[in-house]
Amino acid sequence: MNQDQLKAQVGQHAVDYIDKLLDPDSIIGVGTGSTANCFIDSLAGIKHKFDGTVASSNASAERLVSHGIPVYELNDVNELLVYVDGADETNADLELIKGGGGAHTREKIVASVARQFVCIVDSSKLVDTLGTFPLPLEVIPMARSAVARAMVSLGGKPVYRENFLTDNGNQILDVYDLSIDEPRGLEERINNITGVVSNGLFAIKPADVLLVGHANGVDEKVAARS
Repeated sequence: MNQDQLKAQVGQHAVDYIDKLLDPDSIIGVGTGSTANCFIDSLAGIKHKFDGTVASSNASAERLVSHGIPVYELNDVNELLVYVDGADETNADLELIKGGGGAHTREKIVASVARQFVCIVDSSKLVDTLGTFPLPLEVIPMARSAVARAMVSLGGKPVYRENFLTDNGNQILDVYDLSIDEPRGLEERINNITGVVSNGLFAIKPADVLLVGHANGVDEKVAARS
């Protein structure tokens, strides 16, 4: 199987996973990116079984609507049954780096409202230690250089993602060469830098379930919680 086929496989598996949880009033949180797109395409096959969705990006909302799946504003929803999204990296503790598509702030917001966060990846996203993929930071534009200097002091190499604005109208710094031995502590530390809207570490609230697509099928891992 190539990577696109693995993504399609795990997207369908995620639909099968949530299908047994659904009722007609269920609202599903939907993430952003190529693997999330595979989930959206498969979700269309059971759209009659749930009420609608909340999307973490304009692009995902447009794809959902193109399949005839209702999309609600998060402000109009009290709770999501589940949030399904991909990741750029994941470790054994289901801590993630996300934000390659620049949507990690909204992804964190939508995930925070869900009863369960299901992360879907192909096996290439599995790592022992996070940080090979650069860590995205959404930043207020006027603070970009100040935040970049702060990240240099933490040992990172920030690169401005040119010609890109988030759906919130902000900018992205991709930070390379960070040592991420303690993801939760680093996430908290970066969050406290003035001018950072959010960073792409999902360690304070990692995934609850990880579905990993590989050539022999899909593995399912449930997070251990202390």
